[in-house]
Amino acid sequence: MSRILNVGFMKGAAVVLSAAFLSASLCGCAKSNRTIQRMQRLEENVSSPTTEAELKDAIKKYQDRVADIQLANAQVGIWYKMLAVRYLDAKMYGEALKNFQAALNYYPANQNLFYWTGVCASFMASAALDFDATGSSAEHDNYLKLAESSFLRALSLDPRHAKALYSIGVLYVWDMHKFDKAIPYLETLLQIQTKDTDAMMVLAAAYFGNMDYDKAVGMYDRIIATTKLEQKKNEALANKKIVMEKAYGK
Repeated sequence: MSRILNVGFMKGAAVVLSAAFLSASLCGCAKSNRTIQRMQRLEENVSSPTTEAELKDAIKKYQDRVADIQLANAQVGIWYKMLAVRYLDAKMYGEALKNFQAALNYYPANQNLFYWTGVCASFMASAALDFDATGSSAEHDNYLKLAESSFLRALSLDPRHAKALYSIGVLYVWDMHKFDKAIPYLETLLQIQTKDTDAMMVLAAAYFGNMDYDKAVGMYDRIIATTKLEQKKNEALANKKIVMEKAYGK
């Protein structure tokens, strides 16, 4: 009998304690909220505005607080970008990539941040070797996908972003071997920068990979007629010869 009473007493005590704890928690939470609100009122010198003048004054003070927070966040985003550029200059592409991504949390509509994110991801794809000999290329492929999506996002924000147009062309031709996808971006770039022989070289390679041999030959001829660099002219002549042999057996 005493054992039953003891059990009943313990259950009753537990219920009382739980109720007391819940009550204390709720009171503590309410007290905490009231404390925060009181601190805000004291800091901004705004208590309970009633008149029109007091209401306008309260609005202005809290608007100033919002402006301060916005300015602070903007500065943090700039610092992430600056740090990323420092890493980029040091060719520490992994760290640069992390900081460009952090900067995008503050500036998600900045085409240049997306462009540089793509550049860093491209370099990291080249560095993503199968060190453990697992036979997996997942890390390499993921970096390439990140580079592709970053360049495409930059171009969605600025369709005439010359560096992004060139970079996605290079990515598609040399890294992903998607020659047909590279062609429209490089053709658009050459409408903007008509004498960009580097872009011409990549586009000629894209035409060749896509088996558009006549266009490839024409592009190499355009390079030869445009460039003043002997080395580039010789490279274009050598590549033209390869295309001619492939296409026409000459």
